[in-house]
Amino acid sequence: MADRVLAPGIESAALAAGFSTALHRAGLPVSPDRAARLAEALRLVPPTDRAALYWACRIVFVSQQQYLARFDAVFSAVFDGRLDPAESRGDPNAPPAIGSETHTKAAPSTNRPTGAPEPQPDRPPAPLPGSDSADGENDGPERDAILALASPDEHLHDMAFADLNPEELARLQQLIARIVLSTPTRLSRRTHPSPHSRDRLDVARTVRAAQRTGGDPITLYYARRRPRPRRLVLLCDVSGSMEPYTRVYLSLLQGAASGARAEAFVFSTRLTRLTRQLALHNPDQALAQAAVTATDWAGGTRLAASIRRFIDDFGRRGLARGAVIVVFSDGWAEDDPADVDAQMARLRRLAHRIVWVNPRKIAAGYRPLVGGMAAALPYCDAFVSGHSYAALTEVAAAIRGDPSASIRPSVTIQQRTP
Repeated sequence: MADRVLAPGIESAALAAGFSTALHRAGLPVSPDRAARLAEALRLVPPTDRAALYWACRIVFVSQQQYLARFDAVFSAVFDGRLDPAESRGDPNAPPAIGSETHTKAAPSTNRPTGAPEPQPDRPPAPLPGSDSADGENDGPERDAILALASPDEHLHDMAFADLNPEELARLQQLIARIVLSTPTRLSRRTHPSPHSRDRLDVARTVRAAQRTGGDPITLYYARRRPRPRRLVLLCDVSGSMEPYTRVYLSLLQGAASGARAEAFVFSTRLTRLTRQLALHNPDQALAQAAVTATDWAGGTRLAASIRRFIDDFGRRGLARGAVIVVFSDGWAEDDPADVDAQMARLRRLAHRIVWVNPRKIAAGYRPLVGGMAAALPYCDAFVSGHSYAALTEVAAAIRGDPSASIRPSVTIQQRTP
């Protein structure tokens, strides 16, 4: 009987959680319940070879044909360390696809070439986390599992956007465009039928039913107001001081505008609405049109004037009423702080929640004492950095309204003190 694929030191739950995390980072729609389903399957029927492990993972995680190539790539990277098999599909000289290997065990090869892989129809299963390596060394199953399940882009998650080279920045933009931003819900005016008597009486429906019974309301009908997500409005500073972060934030705006139907604006010396341009599903085309529309890139910062125009032209007409407003800016403004204070007070009366994202907040010893930032902070519900991919989780939490992302009272009181 073949050796078990899962080594004694690796639990099925840990392997399922790590592999689902790698798939999620690669863009597959993986939910926690699928990871739990895989862990239960591996516990009940432990796979005896690599092919069985492949099909167990594929059945659980792949529900659409479009995700198969990406799943194969992640599976190969995690358990084989090979290149993306999707790149060689259709090539008669390419190695067999993952999961299609024969079940006949062959002697392990000790002289595997370092270049492109040769056709290996009978190659044995590759060692998995926790098993002994080819050279006999084993530093412990926990360490091997961590190394095998790490994403190839893991090193980019904690790096500041300003420190990335162009290639890393382009890769990170693709990841950021897939971030889903969700807002708190509110009750709309539309209703739907409800079986509970504690809800409001649906008078119209009750009267219509009474007409069929001679005018007697034999049955009372109830209705409940439908919940719907609040509108999301993103205001991004594209002035010269924000230039190291502008490209990344625009990718976030493009993903929100095309996926969450958010409203997107950029400002420097003036305000420009880019919702229509960024709503395109092609990121390159969307960013290109945005660059053509906004002509004041890398200029000065007119914070108060931009907020005033947003409120006068869009906010009071309903765009900001009850919405979650997110401002991406370092607060270095040319306006009088009193003007910034007055416009933020107006915005506060319209918005449901204001989130301020300042990438310079992460700097050691940072104090929000710049005129524009100090004037705006008392009107914000959350103040986060958003300087890296990992820090964008704080931005998403602040948009959702998580209490952990709120401003500490001590900071707010300090900024209110003249």
